[in-house]
Amino acid sequence: MPRVNIQSENAPAASRPLLAQIDQAFGATPNMFKAVANSPAALQSMWAAFGALGGGTLGAKLGEQIAVAIANRNRCEYCLAAHTVLGQKAGASADEIAAAQVGQSSDAKTAAALAFALKVVEQRAQVSDADVASLRENGFGDEQIVEIVAHVALNLFTNYVNVALDVPVDFPKVALK
Repeated sequence: MPRVNIQSENAPAASRPLLAQIDQAFGATPNMFKAVANSPAALQSMWAAFGALGGGTLGAKLGEQIAVAIANRNRCEYCLAAHTVLGQKAGASADEIAAAQVGQSSDAKTAAALAFALKVVEQRAQVSDADVASLRENGFGDEQIVEIVAHVALNLFTNYVNVALDVPVDFPKVALK
């Protein structure tokens, strides 16, 4: 049972224009956005971050692989389900998504990004020079390194919203690993 309102019609008036944009983008309004809509500021922040990072240099596929890995690590069933669907829409195969869920990839560059993202989560950003050097050795520059950290931050936000507020999953469920 959700711990906050998830009825769009009960959202603050200031959230409704963004909810309409989200509904148009997804063809429906996912429960996570309905929960976040209780705070117009939080909804604006989340939606803007999704938009900004969606136009970043990492690409949608890698962004979704990072999201799946972090969701699994944080035991966020909602985000795991949502980003599995979104990852497949972004061109990741079912095998690539399953591997990303446990922080793995057959592609060395993707594997390096996933390992770094999970290390940021697990060590609360206390990464080493060697961790960043590993990204550089795999072809990531400063822009992409910062974007990986930004993806981590956005996914922590969404994971925490969904877990803390017990948001009902409205995507096909995926088992945590």
